[in-house]
Amino acid sequence: MSDSEPTSTSAFVPLDGPALLLRLPRVRGDLQTHVPLAPLTWFRVGGPAEVMFRPADAQDLADFLAACPPDVPITPIGLASNLLIRDGGVPGVVIRLGPAFRKIETQGLRIESGAAAANIDVARAGATAGIAGLEFLIGIPGSIGGGVRMNAGAYGSEFRQVLHHAHIVHRDGRQEDLSVEQLGLVYRGSALPGDSIVTSAILEGTPGETETIRARMRDIQSNREDTQPLRARTCGSTFRNPPGQKAWQVIEQAGCRGLCVGDAEVSQMHCNFLINRGEATAADIEALAEEVRRRVRESLGIDLEWEIRRLGQAASSESDSHGPVAP
Repeated sequence: MSDSEPTSTSAFVPLDGPALLLRLPRVRGDLQTHVPLAPLTWFRVGGPAEVMFRPADAQDLADFLAACPPDVPITPIGLASNLLIRDGGVPGVVIRLGPAFRKIETQGLRIESGAAAANIDVARAGATAGIAGLEFLIGIPGSIGGGVRMNAGAYGSEFRQVLHHAHIVHRDGRQEDLSVEQLGLVYRGSALPGDSIVTSAILEGTPGETETIRARMRDIQSNREDTQPLRARTCGSTFRNPPGQKAWQVIEQAGCRGLCVGDAEVSQMHCNFLINRGEATAADIEALAEEVRRRVRESLGIDLEWEIRRLGQAASSESDSHGPVAP
């Protein structure tokens, strides 16, 4: 599954974590069944993981994947700042990297970062070490692993401009270091299979003055606070920018600012952001986004592409009781 492809929702599969657990190999890390995922996501919606695996280290992860039955779905998640987990939960094994994958070390103009380290922490480490070029990371919610996978970007920069290579564990347990070219990084995407996992990355910047770098980071933070609904339950940009255009502008032109489905709303502040006003379901948020896509297509002839990753399955009793409400 690529980052732009949602997990199939064609049939609801009841999650039977204890039965799945019996089929899984022994690990040094932690395996749990029916772990709620909503509290981990920025939208605060979605069903549970059938099984959650938190590996002790990269070798534990590789050993698990090598011995895991090939028919068991594997879904890695990071800080879930760019995920919509559907209400029926995620079948199979959800893998979330923990403290062992948050280490950040600087050497010269390079930073070696675990995939679970927050982008904001890596940006700050770069500033302290006098490494310029990584300031944009302060404006990207989420972790380094997700940033690599999605070639995340902001304020004129993106991961492929500063990434030297990333360490990957594949579904069959193979480990390898891949360059930017081998990762196939493109605008908001990569060639990585959905069940391959980034465990660390080396980023490289240029020489800079710490105070100049920190001033640039403060400017980015200030701009975000002025233009984005940072205190709302949101996952950032919902759609990729169409070629030569801004997604928020075409959404506004289609009259979608403030549009609601249930308790999901197109942000009044930045209309490429969707907001959970408190009681929205994942189905509400996805239905709202699809309504926005429909209106933009019909009024402007533009097909918006999802930037947020959608994972899991719809709830068995999900209905379309909430229609769109005009702003």
